[in-house]
Amino acid sequence: MASTTELSALWFSPWTLGLLGLCIGSFINVVVHRLPIMLERQWRQDSAAILGTEAPAETPETAALSLASPRSRCPHCGHRIRWFENLPVLSWLLLRGRCSACHAGIALRYPLVELGCAALFAWIGQHFGAQPAALAWCGFAAMLLTLALIDWDTTLLPDSLTQPLLWAGLIAAALGWTQPLADALWGAVAGYLSLYLITATFKLATGKDGMGEGDFKLLAALGAWLGAGMLLPVVLAASLCGAVVGIGMKLQGSLREGRYVPFGPFLAGGGAMVLLAGEQQVLRWMGWA
Repeated sequence: MASTTELSALWFSPWTLGLLGLCIGSFINVVVHRLPIMLERQWRQDSAAILGTEAPAETPETAALSLASPRSRCPHCGHRIRWFENLPVLSWLLLRGRCSACHAGIALRYPLVELGCAALFAWIGQHFGAQPAALAWCGFAAMLLTLALIDWDTTLLPDSLTQPLLWAGLIAAALGWTQPLADALWGAVAGYLSLYLITATFKLATGKDGMGEGDFKLLAALGAWLGAGMLLPVVLAASLCGAVVGIGMKLQGSLREGRYVPFGPFLAGGGAMVLLAGEQQVLRWMGWA
């Protein structure tokens, strides 16, 4: 019989975690599409309750929508996606990127998200080995990917994701899986206050909002996971990448007047870069080391 050590090595191997990442990536695609719709539905209901008015009628699709049900449909023809049409990456390849009913194109983003999540999980398995911390870091990576995609699509960073990510970082530190707890606490405080003070100063100087509170909470969560010392390379990487993308979109004319590039995806990307490459390597890329 295989020993406990051998079983742990199997379950935490890059291949096993990579397969898990494919499945989690498929679920991330669901969350990214459905959670903003669910939040808007709840906000409408809460607003109606506060104002003492009747909540606007919901369509049958949005009224019953949750992360678990109903089954996913083709957005073009309404075809219910069967289980064998929903296998991560494989189904997209077998269907040649098209709906089996109406043959409309299925966005390439879906398999790319699944492959990206699989790659992150596999790297974490390779780097951390057979220990519980590997699963914790996989959860961290999956949440960053989810937040980045939602913010890019909607400019929202939901509290229902950022706050659990923050608390999970503190719990992981308390269990000895990531940073010392004191460093995680200081990281959370420094992450929130740094962006808050920068934004408050910007608003005093210009009268305009620089970024939303969701960005403060996301950087606080990154500080809880990575520690206070990692925040500088995270912010530097996020700022540089965000500036390059924003300028590129402006030059291409794809950034309309009054619109802005959300900062959350770049904060999440900076956090992932620090996790994957390390603080010193990221600083070298930025020309700071």
